[in-house]
Amino acid sequence: MRKIDKIILHCSATKEGQHFTAEDIDCWHKERGFAKIGYHHVVYLDGSVHKGRDESLIGAHCLGQNATSIGVCYIGGLDKSGKPKDTRTANQKRALINLVNDLKAKYPGSRVYGHNEFAAKACPCFDVKKEFRY
Repeated sequence: MRKIDKIILHCSATKEGQHFTAEDIDCWHKERGFAKIGYHHVVYLDGSVHKGRDESLIGAHCLGQNATSIGVCYIGGLDKSGKPKDTRTANQKRALINLVNDLKAKYPGSRVYGHNEFAAKACPCFDVKKEFRY
């Protein structure tokens, strides 16, 4: 089993209200040369959580951090004109809280980060430190 010390939150960088699936992201990532979807979990607009890459496998979601992290992505992150925005639905917010709590229980000592803490990106387009004070 991998040693997990980080849970890294992402957005799919898709426009608000547009529905995409883990299978869509899998295709996008394969087009970029990945073996498969880089995230371990994907949260849909309705708040349902879907499996991406198995947690036992190293992710492909945050350069330099993949070996010891779990990648979680919510669908959205851009406004209708394509600018960064917190587009999470109420269901997505609840689902992220529940998923992060489950992952924190499964991986004691892990910390929660936004992708933007490791890369010059707006992703996940909300203040992770403010919402996930662990």
